[in-house]
Amino acid sequence: MKSKILIIGVTGSLGFDLAKASVQASHPTYGLVRDSAFSDPNKSQKLQILSDAGVTLLKGSLQDEESLVEAIKQVDVVICSIPSKLVLDQKLLVQAIKRAGCIKRFIPSEFGSDPDKTRVSDLDYNFYSRKAEIRRLIEAEHIPYTYICCNFFMRYLLPSLVQPGLKSPPREKVTIYGDGTIKGVFVKQSDVAAFTIRSVDDPRTLNMALHLRPPGNVYSMNELVEIWETKIDKELQKTYISEEELLIKIKETPYPDNMELVFVYSAFVKGDQTYFDIESSGRVEGTQLYPQLVYTTIIEYLDTLA
Repeated sequence: MKSKILIIGVTGSLGFDLAKASVQASHPTYGLVRDSAFSDPNKSQKLQILSDAGVTLLKGSLQDEESLVEAIKQVDVVICSIPSKLVLDQKLLVQAIKRAGCIKRFIPSEFGSDPDKTRVSDLDYNFYSRKAEIRRLIEAEHIPYTYICCNFFMRYLLPSLVQPGLKSPPREKVTIYGDGTIKGVFVKQSDVAAFTIRSVDDPRTLNMALHLRPPGNVYSMNELVEIWETKIDKELQKTYISEEELLIKIKETPYPDNMELVFVYSAFVKGDQTYFDIESSGRVEGTQLYPQLVYTTIIEYLDTLA
């Protein structure tokens, strides 16, 4: 029997992909939706698509514990995909899951770098500590979980070739942070959704962090620039910014505009996405567990931008 899955945040970009992946994998799929979403043209269009695909829409919100408990009692698995800035809004959800007492697995809203492995806590304005706080709450309540650590979505930073502030890849000059040799990870959002849904009934991922570091998606900035130069048949003028210079730039740029720089620093200078071994306790690698899942590689993605 496939688990019944409740997805919170189905009108968001990732939540929408998760719901589609869940239906595609033949899970009975439910979406928790605020009343206001039905009167929003963009959201109501998504809801119609999901409803037509077979998703059962339940009314409720993260601020209403009774609606949460009522929705949770209908399913086996809860996946939350709310924006990172709202991550602490999951506190009531954890309480509701505990109250309902029927959930076999909870996947909280993380979907980025592992908050227990990042080393930029003095710079990130509590971005990662808030996610870690939810982890500790889940563990303290003994709720079964899987954490999804997918690192960067391809739609974030990769379209600019890791040039914060740009919307498209450079064709003349490029800035490389650090010495350009530290490797970062990008995964397409729909692939993240497919790996997430694949993990929900897998005993190997229970009470584990599922890391997504596909071999074709782990590259340094030097390698990314080299790939891009090959695609556009042109050598770019390179400027290297040292760790010290980047730290000054982060401090001089007001929050939240400096967060892209913080993430670049975390991934491509500190190496927070790749410096540790997956085999360390409590972590598993998604592409090793599910080698049959096809994912979009960085080279394939850059082909679409060239």
